[in-house]
Amino acid sequence: MKNQNIEWKETWLDDYLKWICGFANAQGGCLEIGRGDSGEVIGLSGAKKLLEELPNKIRAALGIIADVNLCVENGREYIVINVSAHSNAISYRGKYYYRSGGTNQELTGYALDELILRKYGRTWDSSPVPHVKAKDFYHDSFEMFRKKAITSKRLTPDDVAGSDEELLQALKLIEGRYLLKAALLLFHQDPEQWCLGSYVKIGYFKNDAELLYQDEIGGPLISIADRVMDTIYMKYFKGLIHYEGIQRVDNYPMPRGVLREAVLNAVVHRDYSTGNPIHIKIFDDQVIIYNSCSLPANTAGEALLLTGRSNPHNPVIANAFFRSGQIEAWGRGIEKMKSGCKADGLPEPEFDITPEMFSIRFHIRDNNKLMEEML
Repeated sequence: MKNQNIEWKETWLDDYLKWICGFANAQGGCLEIGRGDSGEVIGLSGAKKLLEELPNKIRAALGIIADVNLCVENGREYIVINVSAHSNAISYRGKYYYRSGGTNQELTGYALDELILRKYGRTWDSSPVPHVKAKDFYHDSFEMFRKKAITSKRLTPDDVAGSDEELLQALKLIEGRYLLKAALLLFHQDPEQWCLGSYVKIGYFKNDAELLYQDEIGGPLISIADRVMDTIYMKYFKGLIHYEGIQRVDNYPMPRGVLREAVLNAVVHRDYSTGNPIHIKIFDDQVIIYNSCSLPANTAGEALLLTGRSNPHNPVIANAFFRSGQIEAWGRGIEKMKSGCKADGLPEPEFDITPEMFSIRFHIRDNNKLMEEML
């Protein structure tokens, strides 16, 4: 059996030390030896000998202490190994493993960097980057931030009156002599120099296999939601016009505020270490947003939908978006999307959450059909 916190094995193999390593690097877990795939106790030969050997093997291979117990059910012996989550990164034979969902994954590259950073109280977006200065940035994104922050009243004109470098300092985007990765993603004109895939890909599809046209929206994250929304509503959506008195009303396939909330949610919470861009697939009758993500520790996807708590994957980036007035700090985004669709007469969005991917499917008005009916 495989799930987030438990693994059943029929017999012991030393290779299962990888599973113990994965539990230690994640939220902890339990490895039970002597159970079948359906959970029934099948018994374990030599259980008492393993009870003596396993604590030493675990300590020698991983440098940790695990709670190893001999249990009996219906006269059959089995072993239960309880592994606690550890505050430092644990390796097995020089490799790092991490329990995610029902899988045990070997971590390399950005994923390994992020594990080590989080174990020491850091996040990927708070990592310092050498050889970049505030003078290397174009001024436009800073000015846009200032206008948004003042308009939203999250900051006063005096708060943002200093230089661009002073603004970066105020947003805690500088550490010592170095800018943080968050600063480069938020404000630099070409963040892909440091983070591949830091853009949004939009495509219009006739069906799942047939792409009609597409766009890629890049540049500083602080303004990317505006540019994505302008592109979609000017190029991808058709606005049906009618008049209420002398007031012109444009009726679009879905509420602008709902889609903006979804785009901002994807930009702020994305796992930028993966190198995968945000994908927005638009069909005649639906919009789907795919976003690489990492769930908060000890949080299942279903719980994330129910709790509504704010636990951003990129807290430094999230803080800048909050100060600019583009997001709130209360974790109400999912509920706002649901209520916005309902108020506009559309079905609630459908969410699909795995440990590595967050997708939202919106069922929208088919404007092609509406236009045919009007004609």
